Amino acid sequence: MGSRDPHNPDVWILYNGVTAEHEGMLLFADSALLDVTGNNFTAYQNVKIQLSDTSFIYGDHLFYDAETRIVDIYGDTVTFIDGGTEMKTAHLSFDRIGNIASYSTWGRTTNADQLLKSREGYYNATTKMMEIFRKVELSDSSMVLYTDTLYYSTDNKTATFVSPTDIRTDSTFIYSERGTYNTETRYAVSTEASRIQSGARVLTCDSLRYDGLLRHGVAHGQVVIVDTVNQITCTGLFGVTDRQSNYSYITDSALVYLVDHGDTLFMHADTIFAYNDDNSQFTSIRANYHTKVFRFDMQGMCDSAYYSVTDSLLTLYGNPVLWYGNYQCLSDTISMQHDTSGVSLVLMRRNLFIAEWVDSLKFNQLKGRNGVMHFSGGEPSYADVLGNAQMVCYITEEDSLGRYSLIGVNVGVSSDMRIYFRDRRLHRLLSYVNPDMHTYPVDRLPDEYFRLHGFRWLDSRRPRTRLDVFQW
Repeated sequence: MGSRDPHNPDVWILYNGVTAEHEGMLLFADSALLDVTGNNFTAYQNVKIQLSDTSFIYGDHLFYDAETRIVDIYGDTVTFIDGGTEMKTAHLSFDRIGNIASYSTWGRTTNADQLLKSREGYYNATTKMMEIFRKVELSDSSMVLYTDTLYYSTDNKTATFVSPTDIRTDSTFIYSERGTYNTETRYAVSTEASRIQSGARVLTCDSLRYDGLLRHGVAHGQVVIVDTVNQITCTGLFGVTDRQSNYSYITDSALVYLVDHGDTLFMHADTIFAYNDDNSQFTSIRANYHTKVFRFDMQGMCDSAYYSVTDSLLTLYGNPVLWYGNYQCLSDTISMQHDTSGVSLVLMRRNLFIAEWVDSLKFNQLKGRNGVMHFSGGEPSYADVLGNAQMVCYITEEDSLGRYSLIGVNVGVSSDMRIYFRDRRLHRLLSYVNPDMHTYPVDRLPDEYFRLHGFRWLDSRRPRTRLDVFQW
């Protein structure tokens, strides 16, 4: 039913249930005003628009401009439905030419299990793509994403972000400033300012690909993995993290540095593995191939190394070399334990050879099957050479000016030996079980004692700074 407006004959007043159609769009309302001259339509109460068999809009008040093909719908809750997508807001505009629904006064959209919220948003019903801005939130039962600009495909469930973005799950936090996230596969790609945190472990890099279902990530460019509890940092140019297997690894200029009681140990290798517990705290570090170690009080080199975080124990494997002051230690395997003062114990297993530089041609030498060096306050206290012990030790004398001169050489063999140190110098030696000891003038030392069998002086390969660990 309807009649002309007595004050404006170009306007028809329609009531008692209104149905209208314009170019395939159906409009329903309790009452309406049709402006014939202005070519627009205003509807009131129980407004419904049917755009297609699967696309509808519901609201309390509607204004439709037939010239621009734009519908503005108002209400306490305006609802736009397009198949499985449902958008709700207080004011929604629908552009029939572009097939785009939009809001600028806060809105929320649901699609399957996903909920999207923002202050401003646009939905293209043709491409099924959402563009939402300002205080954006995308969430479902297992994650929530916060950003300022987001493009979301309701078809392939992929969110694309181009502004600072946080993605949070029960166990993982991802930060990125550019990338994508698929809400079905939980696969994230970050191409700028990438960061992922799980418990105590934080990974940053230039670009990141992370599979949230497999909990597996691949990082490229300036990769840094940090255990914030144990103060361990791994760096490199390529990295992988696998939370299901509780490990990460870094390669390409790989470096790990461990802050231990205020001092830092730097270790480089071709590849560095970091193993963690269920709380993402590192439990051990493994360095594979071409390994070098630098710390202010000791340096090392070997094929591979293993560090136990719990025990503060570093073990060198594969032709290891350990330098401490003027001392060089060789053995099949060398283990070093640290305490609050620095190195506390060095264990050398099989084919022990310790050399101390005396001058450019002379070296104190200790050789045996196994060895243990004990430290006190970070300084060497005594060392035990266990099994087939041999030694060559130059005897020195100190003058009143504190200068040392050589006055002889002690050489000998026994089953075991103990050497005491003072001021990092050999001070006293004890021999156990069948000792055979001799003293020679320096210039009459037999040739076989000048260099014991197996002697190698590798000081040219010793790292002098933390950057030297990259030079093999």
